[in-house]
Amino acid sequence: MSGYVLAIDQGTTSSRAIVFDENQKIRGVGQQEFTQHFPQDGWVEHDPEEIWQSVLATVKAALKDAGIAASEIAAIGITNQRETVVIWDRATGKPIHNAIVWQDRRTAPICAALRKAGREKVFTRKTGLLLDPYFSGTKIKWLLDKVKGARKRAKAGELAFGTIDTFLIWRLTGGRLHATDATNAARTLIYNIETNQWDEELMRLLDVPAALLPVVKDCADDFGETDPALFGAAIPIRGVAGDQHAATIGQACFAPGMLKSTYGTGCFAVLNTGTQLVRSKNRLLTTIAYRLDGKTTYALEGSIFVAGAAVQWIRDGLKLVKHASETGPLAHSADPGQNVYMVPAFVGLGAPWWDAEARGAIYGITRNTGPAEIARAALESVCYQTRDLFEAMRRDWKGGGNDTVLRVDGGMVASDWTMQFLADILDAPVDRPEILETTALGAAWLAGMKVGVWPKAKEFAKRWARDRRFTPAMDAATRKAKLKGWDSAVKRTLSQ
Repeated sequence: MSGYVLAIDQGTTSSRAIVFDENQKIRGVGQQEFTQHFPQDGWVEHDPEEIWQSVLATVKAALKDAGIAASEIAAIGITNQRETVVIWDRATGKPIHNAIVWQDRRTAPICAALRKAGREKVFTRKTGLLLDPYFSGTKIKWLLDKVKGARKRAKAGELAFGTIDTFLIWRLTGGRLHATDATNAARTLIYNIETNQWDEELMRLLDVPAALLPVVKDCADDFGETDPALFGAAIPIRGVAGDQHAATIGQACFAPGMLKSTYGTGCFAVLNTGTQLVRSKNRLLTTIAYRLDGKTTYALEGSIFVAGAAVQWIRDGLKLVKHASETGPLAHSADPGQNVYMVPAFVGLGAPWWDAEARGAIYGITRNTGPAEIARAALESVCYQTRDLFEAMRRDWKGGGNDTVLRVDGGMVASDWTMQFLADILDAPVDRPEILETTALGAAWLAGMKVGVWPKAKEFAKRWARDRRFTPAMDAATRKAKLKGWDSAVKRTLSQ
C-alpha cells in the first residue's frame, strides 16, 4: 500500500483537497471558493450542491497536481466547517434547503426561549456547550419547523441530517453510509459528551427525531469507500474530524496542557485537558478534542466568530486592498499615535462574551484615520480576542502554570506583523509550524494512521517542526494601555 493520503478540507469559504506523501509532505493541492449567501441580516447560507461540486473538483485537481491516480491513495481523511447543518432526502440525496452556516444567527429567539425556560444548564451539563445559535441543534429545529412537511418526513425516516462531513460521506459513498464522528457530534447540542451518545432528553427539548441522526464513530474509523465512478477507484475513508479538532491533531497537541489556535474565517483556541472533562467557569466550551480507539480526550475551546473574515471585509467590503496579504504591510505603516479599535462583531460576539445581538463597531476614528489604521485595527482585533480566550483558559485550567506556548495555524499566521503583535499582547511565546496546513494534516493523519501507512501519535508528534517562534517584545505599560482600550471598546459594543 502506498503512503499517499488525501485530505478533504471543506471550509467556510472554500474547499480544499491536499495529497500528502508518506513523509507528510504536500504533493498536490486543489482549492476552490464557493458562494456565501446572506438572505437576511445575520443569516448565512451555503448551497450544499455547490459545496459538493467544489469537493469533487478540488480532489481531482489535487490528484492531477500530485501526478498520481486515485488508486494510489491509501485513504481519505475529511475535515469540515463545524456546526453547519444540511438536511436531505434519503431517497434522492437532495437537500431540502440551503445549508445553514455556523455563523448564522437566525435561531437566537429559539435559544432565548430555552434559556428563559431554564433549560441552558441541562444543555451545558450534558454537551459542554452554551445555548447559542452557533451550534447545530437549533438550526435542525428551525429547518424542521420552517420547511413544509419536513418534520413529518423526518419522523417517518425519509430525511437525513448531517454536518458537512456527514453530507460528504453520504455523497462520496453513494448514499451507503450515514455517519459522523464524535467531534462533529459533540457540537450539535444533542450529543452527551460524557456518555458518548445522542441524548434523548436534549433531542426531545429541540424536537429532533432519532430517525434523522447519523451513526457516531471514532475519529479514525471505517467510514466506507468512495464510489469508484467518482475518481476512478474506490478509496477508503478512514478519518473524520471537525476542523478545529483536526488542527489540534495536526499541531500534535496530544498532551494535556498543549494549546493551539487556528486563524481562518473565525479563530478557535483549543486546550487539551486529557481525560479530564473541565467545566468552564469563564464561559468557554467543554468539548471532545478527539476520540481514538473508543477513548475520549477532552478540551476547553474558545470560539471567535470573526478573524480572517475581518480581513475579507477589508478586501471585499471596503476594498482597501486587493489581496489579503497586503494587510500586514499596510498595518505596519499605520500611525502609531492613533488608537483605533475594531470590534468585529459582524455576526455577534463569541467566547467569552456570547452576545448574539452585538454588531461590529470601530472606535477612535479621527480625520487622520485612513486605510492603514483600519487594517491595523482589524488585525489587532484578532489578537485581542485571542487574549480574552487565553486569559479565560488560564483561569479554568489548573493542570499547568502560566508558561503555555501557543501553537498557531491558518491563513493569517503567515503575517509576521500579526504574529508578533499576538505574542506581545498575550505576553507569551507563539510558535508557527513549518506546515501551515495543520487542519488538513490532522485529517490526513487520522486516515493514514488508521490504515497503517502513517505513524502512531508519539512518532507523528516528533515530526512536528517549528518555522519560527515569536517572543513578547512589548513593555508592560504599553500592553496594559492597549488592553484597557480594547476592553472599553468591547463593553461599548455589547448589546446589553
